[in-house]
Amino acid sequence: MATQINSSATTLLEVKNLKKHFRLSTPNQVTETVYALNGISFLLREGETLGLVGESGCGKSTAARAILRLTEPTSGEVFYRNQNLIGLKQNKLRALRKEMQIIFQDPFASLNPRKQIRKILEEPFDIHGFTDPTEKKERIAWLLDRVGLSSDQAEKYSHEFSGGQLQRIGIARAIALNPSLIIADEPVSALDVSIRAQIINLLLDLKNSMRISYLFISHDMTVVRHFCDRVAVMYLGKIIEIADSASLYNNPCHPYTEALLAAVPSIDPESNKQRLKVKGDLPSAMDVPKGCAFYSRCPIREKQCEQSVPQLKEKYSKHQVACFLRE
Repeated sequence: MATQINSSATTLLEVKNLKKHFRLSTPNQVTETVYALNGISFLLREGETLGLVGESGCGKSTAARAILRLTEPTSGEVFYRNQNLIGLKQNKLRALRKEMQIIFQDPFASLNPRKQIRKILEEPFDIHGFTDPTEKKERIAWLLDRVGLSSDQAEKYSHEFSGGQLQRIGIARAIALNPSLIIADEPVSALDVSIRAQIINLLLDLKNSMRISYLFISHDMTVVRHFCDRVAVMYLGKIIEIADSASLYNNPCHPYTEALLAAVPSIDPESNKQRLKVKGDLPSAMDVPKGCAFYSRCPIREKQCEQSVPQLKEKYSKHQVACFLRE
């Protein structure tokens, strides 16, 4: 379960006004801009898990890749232990990569099917200059055991494993170099429900035993509630609400957050959630509304919402919301 994080804990990651825009050419030879990220800012402290939630297309995975510079941001700043990663030369960035790792959504696509698992797990060590073959062999055996697999499976190929086993291998690769930060991009969404709980419990165990901080990206509000200390809600490339997990789930402020939580299925037959009637689809990231991004779907909108962009403001202690009507 989520743990209480001391607010005075050292800041591990700080993201400031991060933007990522893509330029696309249409069949008509017209260049369009996709505003995937429109200026997100947040802090992640040591030992903390921050959930990043929102529906598909809101920019969560783009944020993950931009933070690690797997795709180059358009603008903004990313500080890891007070060092700005944006503009850092590749040799210096590579030295920091062993401290910052990522777990991808699809375990089938993220592992090379032509390589044995042993070779896949050796890659981080080879890249960062670990050359002792005995040390690498012992470390790989330890990694497989740590994620619930056996060392004799190291000679197999990815097609010989189930989806849950492949995600365990992906996690083993991510923790190989003892990172301080792991960005988990929808790590359980491709797995069966029974396997999801096992993987989440493994990630929690690794957090406690290896002192790992997570940026946990998901659209599953139930998993996020169980796993995350704080939660940031994204909509159309912006963070519209951020708070500690208990505050956000018990007292959501933004209408979009309310709609997300109301959509979570309940097994309680007596449950009678107030459901906000949110209509329509997510607007195109190529045609971002002038004012509040949620204006076209918001059931409580007013005229000012169409004309001006609301900024994140504190409504309660450590609970921020970007909504004119809920400030």
